[in-house]
Amino acid sequence: MTVEYSPVMSSSRGQGHHHRAIELPASLLTRQPFAFADLEVAFDPELDTLWTYMRQKVRPSFNPGLLAEFNQWQNDIAEACSSEMMPIRYLVLGSRFPGVFSLGGDLDLFAEHIRRGDRQALVRYGRACVRILHRNMLSLDHSIITIGLVEGDALGGGFEALLSFNVVIAERGTNFGLPETNFGLFPGMGAHCFLSRRLGSARAEQMILSGRTYSAEELYDLGIVHALADPGKGRAEVEHYIRQNRRRHSGHCAIYEASRSVNPLALAELEAVVDLWADAALRLSEFDLKLMRRLVGAQTRLLTKAAAI
Repeated sequence: MTVEYSPVMSSSRGQGHHHRAIELPASLLTRQPFAFADLEVAFDPELDTLWTYMRQKVRPSFNPGLLAEFNQWQNDIAEACSSEMMPIRYLVLGSRFPGVFSLGGDLDLFAEHIRRGDRQALVRYGRACVRILHRNMLSLDHSIITIGLVEGDALGGGFEALLSFNVVIAERGTNFGLPETNFGLFPGMGAHCFLSRRLGSARAEQMILSGRTYSAEELYDLGIVHALADPGKGRAEVEHYIRQNRRRHSGHCAIYEASRSVNPLALAELEAVVDLWADAALRLSEFDLKLMRRLVGAQTRLLTKAAAI
């Protein structure tokens, strides 16, 4: 049995000392907890699991509206745990968009800021992203195991976001990639920091510089994807994983906390890379921006075809 959302009062408790709020649109200031336009949230009390799906009607990317909702979503989760009104032990994030987990950053917005030379806007966007990922990496300072459910392709920032999860479960045939180098940029929202800790600096640089896509099976062999599911069976595999490991929940939380302690990643490190990314973005040529626009166009055509199917 699942419930769409629980009436939990939202506040700033449990956010951790690194968290800084981002400005919320007016629509989120008078809202029920866990009620969003672009996020579908349901709590499963049998598994103590909060299921969340991105359900954007437009190009599935991390636009400012979705970032604001993710920020509030994290606030709601922290309050639900702190108040003990919702015993969340597992947190799962997936996507309802056919064939896509996320295409990553809002490339149209990037191009607009770059053409205006607005470094501050680029930095503001990037820091909003990495604050959310850093907080997710810390399990929101609660005994929560975070799981990324990949039922479609994860590109750019979509791939980066998954690297902040404790566990990634992907369906066979899905693809992951960091295409930013193809238009003269680099992934600035955590890829280098997360991958360097998982694979070592040399292997991380090789993956980023290649600009190629990787299959779920390849990333499983590298230890980035933790379990594979047959197409259409991703959620069932997550449920199986939770049922199989729920008795080990406390031990697993301790292991992840120990890993963070042994190989810490400070928010300041992520934000410093964002600054480098913004500077690199402002050095892009008009030709680079046209390549970026071409990528958006190609993705949009694929999305239209997938939605029609």
